[in-house]
Amino acid sequence: MRADDYADLYALEEDLWWFGGMRAVTAALLDPVCPPGRNRLVLDAGCGTGANLSWLARYAGSGHVLGVDLAGTALCFCRRREHPHLAQASIVALPFADRVFDLLTSFDVLGQVPGATDDQQALREIHRVLRPGGIAFIRVAAYEWMRSDHDDVLGTHRRYSLESVRGKIENAGFRVVRATYANSLLLPVAMVRRLLLKRVGLGARGSDVKPLPPTLRWLNVAFRGTLAAEARILRHPRTSLPAGLSAICVAERAPG
Repeated sequence: MRADDYADLYALEEDLWWFGGMRAVTAALLDPVCPPGRNRLVLDAGCGTGANLSWLARYAGSGHVLGVDLAGTALCFCRRREHPHLAQASIVALPFADRVFDLLTSFDVLGQVPGATDDQQALREIHRVLRPGGIAFIRVAAYEWMRSDHDDVLGTHRRYSLESVRGKIENAGFRVVRATYANSLLLPVAMVRRLLLKRVGLGARGSDVKPLPPTLRWLNVAFRGTLAAEARILRHPRTSLPAGLSAICVAERAPG
C-alpha cells in the first residue's frame, strides 16, 4: 500500500460502513467463545492504522492489546491513536515467545503474505504464540474470481474459499469452532461493481477504501445496517452464511 492509501484508511476506518459493520460481525462470532471483559493479552496481527486495536480492548479487560504490522507507515498512524504496544514485523515471523496470547486476530492479512506457502507459515506462527486454549480469529477475502484493482493496491496475493482457509487453519494445528462467509447480502452489489462494470470500462479503479461521493453518503447508513443484520443472524451459534465477500474462521489452540 502507498502512504496515501494508509492516510485514507486512517481517515475512514472508524466511520465507513464496512469497518463498523464488520466489527459487528466479528463481535457476533467472537463473543460466544471469548466473552468481553475478562483479562487477556490480545494481538492484532496486521494491525494497519490501528482502529481495531482500540475496538479489541473490549476483549482485553485489564490486559493489553498489542499490534504488529510490517509497514512502518501503518504503525505511525497507530501511534497517532496513542497505541503504545506495537512491533514492526511480518506475521510469518512474529517477534513473541511461545504460548503468550489469549486472543489473536488477523483481519484480511493472510492473503497478503507473498510466498506460495507463507500463509501456512503465518498460521503456524499464530498457533505458536497462542497459549493452549487461546482463540484465533482469521478473516480473509473470499473468491479468487472476485479479484479487482482493490486487491492490486492492497497487495493481495490470494483470495480464499471458506473450505480452503479452513483446511489451512486445521493443518496448522487448530480446531475450528466456527466457520462462515460474511458480507453476504452485499455480494451481488460487489459483483456488479467489480465484475460487470469493470468489463465495460465503468468500474472504479484503485482501492475501495474511499469516502462515498456526497450524493451517495446515505448508503453508509444503509450498508452498515445490512451488515448489522448479518451480525444478528450470526449470533445464532449454529448459523453460517453460504457465500460472501469475506471468509471467517474462529479457531482454538488445543488445551494442554
